[in-house]
Amino acid sequence: MAGFGHSTRRHPRSRGRTWSRTGPDRATLGIIGAICAIAGFFVLGIILGPVAIACGWLSMGRTWSGARPVPALVAVVLGSIDTLLAIIWLAGAASPGGALF
Repeated sequence: MAGFGHSTRRHPRSRGRTWSRTGPDRATLGIIGAICAIAGFFVLGIILGPVAIACGWLSMGRTWSGARPVPALVAVVLGSIDTLLAIIWLAGAASPGGALF
């Protein structure tokens, strides 16, 4: 009988979802974000810049408080600079007469 708190499972569902949230996953995201930010200066800045910002933000735990790992902060800062430069470049290329010479 599966009613009144007696489930058919022997283990609660949350037991398998208790992985570490401060482990290598966040560090890996920060490093990936930093690599995307640096690569974005050379190719596909309009795509790799926001990817770097997202990876860095998720690596920091979606908050500015507390300890911030260096690769995550580098990813957010360089990704935002990269995105801004790509938007300026696209706006300059789209201006009237911008691609004539």
